[in-house]
Parts: sequence; C-alpha cells; structure tokens
Amino acid sequence: MSRRTPRLFAAALAVGALLLGGCAEKTSNDTPAAGGSSAAAFPVTVGKLTLDKRPEKIVSLSPSATEMLFAIGAGKQVTAVDDQSNYPAEAPKSDLSGFQPNAEAIAGKSPDLVVLSNDTNQIVDQLTTLKIPVLLTPAATTLDDTYQQLTDLGKLTGHPVEADAVTKKMKDDIAALTKDLPQRAKKLTYYHELGPELYSATSKTFIGSIYALAGLENIADPADADGKNGGYPQLSQEVIVKANPDFVFLADTKCCKQNADTVKARSGWAGVTAVKNNQVVALDDDIASRWGPRVVELLKAIVDATAKVPA
Repeated sequence: MSRRTPRLFAAALAVGALLLGGCAEKTSNDTPAAGGSSAAAFPVTVGKLTLDKRPEKIVSLSPSATEMLFAIGAGKQVTAVDDQSNYPAEAPKSDLSGFQPNAEAIAGKSPDLVVLSNDTNQIVDQLTTLKIPVLLTPAATTLDDTYQQLTDLGKLTGHPVEADAVTKKMKDDIAALTKDLPQRAKKLTYYHELGPELYSATSKTFIGSIYALAGLENIADPADADGKNGGYPQLSQEVIVKANPDFVFLADTKCCKQNADTVKARSGWAGVTAVKNNQVVALDDDIASRWGPRVVELLKAIVDATAKVPA
C-alpha cells in the first residue's frame, strides 16, 4: 500500500484530505438498514447542490466518503472511487486521484455525482463548468461534522433513513464505550504518531477529539499551542521522551512498518513509560486517518488499551 510521507500527510490532514482505508472485522454492504428505504423523494437539495433524480453513477474521490456511501447502502450506486479508497473491498477502485484530481479523467466516468474532500486545483469549478454535480465533504473537525456528512450523503443518494440509522448506531456505540470509563485522579497521557518523522495531532483536531472522549491528555498540545501548525506539529525525540507519555499510539504501522520494537529501539525511548509498560499500541493506519463510521473502531481500540491500566 502506498502512502505519502508523514510531512505531506500532516499537511493534507490540515486541509482536509485524510487518507486511505483498510480492513476490519466487519464489512460494509448495500443492504438498507432495518426500516430503511431508498425510495426517497427527489429533487433534493444539500447546500447549493440540487439533484433532480437519484444518482446512479457516483464517483467518490474521498476514502472517508467512500466508506460512508457503502455504510448507508449506496454502494451499488458508486461506479468509481479514487486510488486510495480501499475499504470496503468491493469499492470500485480506479486510477483517479483525490490529491491531484483531473476533471477530464473524472468526466470520462460519466458521473451524475462526484464527492470530494477538497477543492484542489479548483476542481469543483471545473466540474461545475462541465455540468457535473459535485458535493464537497471537507475533513471533519468534530463528530458532528461526520454525522452531517452522513446525513447529506443519505439525502443526496436516496438513503436518508439508512444514513440516520448509521448515525444513531455510531452515537449509541460511542456512548456505550465512554459511559463507564474509570475515574482517574490523573489523566493518562499519550502520543499519537502519524509517521516516524514524529508528526502528531493535537486535541484540537478530529483525531484528538476521539482521544479526548476516552479521557486522555495529549502531550502534543504544547507543540502547537498557537495553532500555527494547524493541529499537526512535528515533535522531537527529546520532547516526547521528556513528556514521558503513558501510551504511544502508532498510526504508521502499515505505511512505515512501525511497531513496539522499532519504537523501543529509538534513542532514549526505552525508558519511556509507554515502552517500559508495553503500552505501545499499533493502530490501523486507515481507520486512524478517516472520519467515517469506523471512528467507533478507533475509539474502541483506545478505550480497550487504556482500560488495562488500573484507575
């Protein structure tokens, strides 16, 4: 699996192009949720976009949007996805790029709806000029953003009931995961690693907000207190070792082959609490870099890991 460098990863995260997909124990499908219906009335409007009829040739250039579309039962309407959309497995992967979108290549798929995460090269205007409907779904900064995007996609694809069901399940699952968290006199601290160049994400990011739900304290926050790095600062080994986090969460296990052993081998890291106590946690890179329904799995991985530490 290819993946851009952590520097580009962090920069693109900040402007809304979170990446990739991966495997999980549960796969999405096109079966409508219980009580759902895809016979929604058209035309429908989301923002400035109005669709007169249900789209049947959707092109998704956002891995998160791809996951959302399949989760709400609109997968059969998706005819092409970008080269980074690798979940679910049945997503019709193509050579289209979400990083450097090409209007001519997209138009060649004859889409009746294109879903994008960012407006690189003013691609929205280019597609609009070609009279191709476009929905822009920027990188979420809060869970509410995720819920809204699910709602919008449900409305536009004719699956509003199914989208509501996915949103409700996410909310219920998150509530269940967080309702019985142990009360700690002092919060556990953590370092979330985007790549071996030591880029991280602060509490002000979407990723950071998920850790906050689990009651953890982020050692990266002081490194971007003024927000000039967009919530994605590059730390130094010295800063991390001095902060001595209770946990290290690795979101670079696939791209960069990082694991507990490679972390322990870093200069000075063997004495870090997370390393000494075997609390270096390998995450799925893809789940940890998207804002779709699988954020529940990310939260569960965090909660399960920290639950092993006595309150």
